[in-house]
Amino acid sequence: MDDGADLVGALHMIALNRLDDLAPPVRRWVESLPGADRKALVAGVAGSTEETTTGVIRLKAMARDGVLQFPVIAVNDSDTKHLFDNRYGTGQSTLDGILRATNLLVSGSTMVVAGYGWCGRGFALRARGAGANVIVTEIDPLKALEAQMDGYRVLPMAEAARVGDVFVTLTGNTHVLRVEHMRVMKDGAVLANSGHFNVEIDLDGLKQAAQGPTRVREFVDEWRLGGKRIFVLADGRLINLAAAEGHPASVMDMSFANQALAAEHVVQHARELTKDVHRIPRELDAEIARLKLAAMGVTIDALTPEQQKYLGSWEMGT
Repeated sequence: MDDGADLVGALHMIALNRLDDLAPPVRRWVESLPGADRKALVAGVAGSTEETTTGVIRLKAMARDGVLQFPVIAVNDSDTKHLFDNRYGTGQSTLDGILRATNLLVSGSTMVVAGYGWCGRGFALRARGAGANVIVTEIDPLKALEAQMDGYRVLPMAEAARVGDVFVTLTGNTHVLRVEHMRVMKDGAVLANSGHFNVEIDLDGLKQAAQGPTRVREFVDEWRLGGKRIFVLADGRLINLAAAEGHPASVMDMSFANQALAAEHVVQHARELTKDVHRIPRELDAEIARLKLAAMGVTIDALTPEQQKYLGSWEMGT
């Protein structure tokens, strides 16, 4: 069961004998193993599951390049994962982490949300609910259009950088907030990341261009750039985990149900599954939703025989 494709990526680097690409502690351990044992690390894997958007992207790239050595279930692609964990879990816990770290007043502030995937959607919703003026930046025209029609202001980061008070990256990509953006930000701008790794804010560029950091309170570092103060939260790491407690258990339960059922599915069908990235079967996704509703004490309707016949027939017309 993987997160960010870190374990699967490391296993494949070992299989390809690309040990220089491994973290030093892992490389030293691998170098202590006989060659046959190294190959067995991958050969003995029936399949894997992947929890995150970033990990799924990487695994699909591996499959596209023909290097993926076993099937992977993209747990993140399940509706009962990304529609709830990413949207409601990340949305709430990100705002929670920012407030715990800064005690800023959200109401009336301008929050810039970089990325309008499910995590970005969730955070934008929560920020607006707390009274913020929300700006969304995007590279995908469809997501940008959705953000615009959801009532948010959509701007390029170069323009948003001039007006934002708090900037939150939720893209899973690298160097989303760069020094060129920081130079035009307001004095006192706050930068946080709730994407996947601490690469979304260009901290190396900031270290070269600015003076600091000065720790002004737990999880808050002040940098001086061109006479202005830039505050970076949690050293650019996931603010919802560094300064808060992550997602509530009552939304993570669905993600972990996906992991458990995906693992079972891999064990039962490993020989049938190709060396590719697969989605969990729709019936399992729906079963998780049914179980979650039952746990919440919610009941729903069922189709009548007449309705089932109507939906399943082309002969009844409209």
